Amino acid sequence: MTTMTETSARFREFKMPDVGEGLTEAEILKWFVQPGDTVTDGQVVCEVETAKAAVELPIPFDGVVHELRFPEGTTVDVGQVIIAIDVAPGSGDAPAPAAAAPAQEPVEAPEAEAEPKGRTPVLVGYGVAESSTKRRPRKGAAAAPEAAAVAAAVQAELNGHGASAAPTPAPALAPAVPVQGGRPLAKPPVRKLAKDLGIDLATVVPTGKDGIITREDVHAAAAPAAPEAPAAVAPPVAPVPAVAEAPAVVSDSARETRIPVKGVRKAIAQAMVGSAFTAPHVTEFVTVDVTRTMKLVAELKEDKDMAGVRVNPLLIIAKALLVAIKRNPEVNAAWDEANQEIVQKHYVNLGIAAATPRGLIVPNIKDAHDKTLPQLAEALGELVATARDGKTSPAAMAGGTVTITNVGVFGVDTGTPILNPGESAILAVGAIKLQPWVHKGKVKPRQVTTLALSFDHRLVDGELGSKVLADVAAILEQPKRLITWA
Repeated sequence: MTTMTETSARFREFKMPDVGEGLTEAEILKWFVQPGDTVTDGQVVCEVETAKAAVELPIPFDGVVHELRFPEGTTVDVGQVIIAIDVAPGSGDAPAPAAAAPAQEPVEAPEAEAEPKGRTPVLVGYGVAESSTKRRPRKGAAAAPEAAAVAAAVQAELNGHGASAAPTPAPALAPAVPVQGGRPLAKPPVRKLAKDLGIDLATVVPTGKDGIITREDVHAAAAPAAPEAPAAVAPPVAPVPAVAEAPAVVSDSARETRIPVKGVRKAIAQAMVGSAFTAPHVTEFVTVDVTRTMKLVAELKEDKDMAGVRVNPLLIIAKALLVAIKRNPEVNAAWDEANQEIVQKHYVNLGIAAATPRGLIVPNIKDAHDKTLPQLAEALGELVATARDGKTSPAAMAGGTVTITNVGVFGVDTGTPILNPGESAILAVGAIKLQPWVHKGKVKPRQVTTLALSFDHRLVDGELGSKVLADVAAILEQPKRLITWA
């Protein structure tokens, strides 16, 4: 997808790209630049969160940031312009980007003059603007006091959803309000001010040149209505409020908190509902003595071949599952509903469920079946570290075949995990605890855990699912089988 466009010889736009697998939207988590900052080709300008991961976006050209279209916390559709760059700063065509960007919108003057009543080319979310030949930097002392407020409002207003409410003009005022395409003429900061004050721009009488609504017009329209304004509307004399919205809304009674469902949490909800009501789940359980596995973990930590990698029980459990899949390859499959086919996978992309501050994600180790134990340990370490840093890419979470979820790290004995969409099985590992266990005819304290295997009953019948789970349990009870079965 093309992510940039040219608005003139000087200004270029950068659009929200499709950062992975046909995703349709992303939330802007953080801007790393502000209007007036110099950027270079390849410099990261913002971090966005898709339904799968947080991704940093680099700008593909050099220049000076002219304007940010959306504030942090805004969900933007793929293809929408998110930032405009002045690629020829200092050419004299426009004011300085930071304080005066709203006063100069990148339009083509000849076209505007040739068709004064037509639609003027504009950037998304701007409204209609005057041509550059008519619009020069505002002169005189009157513009100076507003410069700081304009700069503060640029980032918040220059967005695709910052337009005023649908116009419902009063009959007496409608003829005095020039509109293009049904929209009153106003600069982005003025639209933001009107929105904050609860003023419908369609009811404001413009006094600016060529019918442009000014800040003074908005204040004048707000002043008479101030006594009747609802409590939630800011008084007219208040400064422009902060642009970032709180992620959660606390009710007046402070007894409820509403959190918008978006990003990773939204994707999790949709995927789990789809999986639970599409694939017929079956879950089987087994409790197993893993004392020998824990001894093996301790030995491997001292092994020079495992130096520099993290060794833990999850490593042995992952290897045990890979061996069980090798012995029972039919379990590694997918259901193709469109073609009514069972797709056997001759590779294993092993998913590892990871809890992160943004929610549960399931990156996978590509071709895990081909990896040696040290290679598997290294891949697990990298996967976990990347997930904790919030840097997991969409590609790393695509194409999984079988998943492990380690609920034991939370002290939970077991659970009934829901399949990752498109996968055939998921293994839940419970907490490893010292428990009384009959060992060699005597009750002894042993390290014990409970495994739960959920599988898609369209693909995996009870016998096959039981064999896989039994093989994993047998390896964890007698880890030497890794050598004979692998």
